[in-house]
Amino acid sequence: MPFPAFLRRLRLTRFVVRLRFFAMAAASSSDRDIIPATTRVGWIGTGVMGRSMAGHLLSAGYYLTVFNRTPAKAQPLLDRGAKLAGSPAAVARASDVVFLIVGYPSDVRRVALDPSDGALAGLAPGSVLVDMTTSDPALAAEIAEAARAGSCAAIDAPVSGGDRGARAGTLSIFAGGDEAVVRRLEPLFGCMGTVRYMGGPGQGQRAKLGNQIAIASTMVGLVEGMMYAHKAGLEVGRWLEAISTGAAGSKSLDLYGKRILDRDMEAGFYVHHFVKDLGICLKECQSMGLALPGLALAHQLYVSLMAHGEGELGTQATTQQHLPQRKANLRISMKLCACGHTALTWSSWQFDVKKRVHELLGMGNSMLATEKLLS
Repeated sequence: MPFPAFLRRLRLTRFVVRLRFFAMAAASSSDRDIIPATTRVGWIGTGVMGRSMAGHLLSAGYYLTVFNRTPAKAQPLLDRGAKLAGSPAAVARASDVVFLIVGYPSDVRRVALDPSDGALAGLAPGSVLVDMTTSDPALAAEIAEAARAGSCAAIDAPVSGGDRGARAGTLSIFAGGDEAVVRRLEPLFGCMGTVRYMGGPGQGQRAKLGNQIAIASTMVGLVEGMMYAHKAGLEVGRWLEAISTGAAGSKSLDLYGKRILDRDMEAGFYVHHFVKDLGICLKECQSMGLALPGLALAHQLYVSLMAHGEGELGTQATTQQHLPQRKANLRISMKLCACGHTALTWSSWQFDVKKRVHELLGMGNSMLATEKLLS
């Protein structure tokens, strides 16, 4: 049940906040139960996913302080009683538990580790930083070590379920770090979805990367199956219903089948963020000596969407590859490299598209290349 509005207003009065402060002073953050009456929550990043996820915490009655680089994107939360802070460090100073969900690993590094205004710079001993961004496992381990040095804790807890899961509070949450801390945070995670403990620092990120690898090939297969059904003269909506209850049924089909059918390319999860995720996956695979050609192919298909200026579309936009005007300008053949990556060869790409693909793929690290092109 949502926290009653009149009680939320009472909780935010100066008198009640002072009483709470003195009541909490006797115990460290790590010793207190997670309950709306005493737990102060911070939230950094109020985009498509973060705004809905933070909203569930407000509905549960938690005192919420937020920060976003574009303050207007936090306005719906402010209208519901959240307080706006001027920096990640300011959020941390006002919070016992700080969540962040931003775009890229470089954003995570800046928000968490900046020595002047990063979240860890403002976090009190015993407090917790939770990164829900899909990011680099090595960075998650680095943040966990920095938090430990400051007598805090850090959890990596990326999510799956898209914008619909965020709105419904049904996300799948992959948590890495200290298991006792993860269990203690379950009341907060429970507002957003179902949390599963995956192991030590970085293991939450690795679980999410495996999730993205599975999604990438599934999405390509879904789109190609729909294209085949259409060309074969089947009624595609009826075909989707038929396969949804068989072995081809999937969460991706449930979330995106109708969107694709309706030509709805609005982002529940942006193409440019997916390219970032798959780039991290490829980097991890390279360090393991693991060849995943399906992953590499899916990555390059999504890179080509970005090359056409479609990075702001949703991940279902692989249908754009099948547009007649696109096919007229693109003939692809795939070559598998010894490292497991695939190489695109083309005979008739338009020059500007070829140039952007070289920019994206020729820098060695697709994650950094994506950030550079979007900056």
